[in-house]
Amino acid sequence: MTDADIIIIGAGIAGTALGHALLVARPGLKLIILEAESQPGYHTTGRSAAFFAETYGGPIVQPLTTASRPFLAHPPADFHDRPLLSPRGALHVARQGRQASLQAQEDEFRNGHVTYRRLDATETRRLMPHLREEWAQDAIYEPGCTDIDVAALHQACLGYIRRSGSRIVCEAAVQSLEHKAGVWRAGTPAGQVAAPLVVNAAGAWVDEVAQLAGLAPIGIQPKRRTIAVAEVSPPAPPDLPMVMDADGELYFKPDGGRLWISPHDEIPDVARDVRPEEIDVALALDRFQQMCDWPLGRLVTSWAGLRNFAPDRQPLLGPDPEAPTFFWCAGQGGWGIQTAPAASAVLAGLILQQPLAPPYRMIDNSPYLPRRLR
Repeated sequence: MTDADIIIIGAGIAGTALGHALLVARPGLKLIILEAESQPGYHTTGRSAAFFAETYGGPIVQPLTTASRPFLAHPPADFHDRPLLSPRGALHVARQGRQASLQAQEDEFRNGHVTYRRLDATETRRLMPHLREEWAQDAIYEPGCTDIDVAALHQACLGYIRRSGSRIVCEAAVQSLEHKAGVWRAGTPAGQVAAPLVVNAAGAWVDEVAQLAGLAPIGIQPKRRTIAVAEVSPPAPPDLPMVMDADGELYFKPDGGRLWISPHDEIPDVARDVRPEEIDVALALDRFQQMCDWPLGRLVTSWAGLRNFAPDRQPLLGPDPEAPTFFWCAGQGGWGIQTAPAASAVLAGLILQQPLAPPYRMIDNSPYLPRRLR
């Protein structure tokens, strides 16, 4: 006897967006989503910088991002009642003498058919008047970069799953996972559940879950990303674009008159409830002051999250080649939220063995299949 059609391990955006996609593709499915923490989205999902940038993650990730925009911009009425994206824009800058980095950024935009505009010093300073002279000689403006309401997206997924009659069980870390007679049985502190298919969407813990199932780990590497929230004088205007160093060493964006500032770090870490390190916060603030003559005020707060990468930095979406009823939904790096609608649709199509609907139909799923790493 089984308790569900599919067990999903992990109730962050990966697991819950997949749950929504499965239920849309096949209404009436019975899902059980197991979450180790006392609330869904406690780790990476709840610690996102919350922006949508079309080429973020590179050319293999971009098809998932591009195909996700229509859903995020105009979600179905039975999912959410307003857009999940809001205008922001991004200003890509480089220190004088590093224009090659801007040129590489421009080439990436052109190859990805992303709308952009090259700016001179006057236009750059108009958008960001606090840039120091050596950072304001020219820039690239990306109008399609937006903010994402991550909390609303995640809550909409959770609400849809619950309204559909499926279960989300918290404080249910998987302690055992056995496949026998065509059924997966997952043992948790909340009890045992059984289903013919299981999806591993456990974020930084996916390799541990695979080993519980008797499968080889993929080699997912959690990497720490730090955000510092600081006051500035004068306060940050709400329509300020996100500012990104083309060399990948800093980005910042406004929020409530303050700035979210990140050193764009990717520091190897381990699966845990990660906390910001003082040195990384100091590095973020120092890099900001090197770029801008905008006086910093009080450090309001800081946090860190884990971004989880496969060895080739591409998402893992599909069945394990050694266990065709064990599916991976992992390795989303820093772009898991902006790709969630398309990545979930692709994986749901593989699980249910049915064709994809537009705008996902043209996505080639082969770069994301786990077999490439075996």
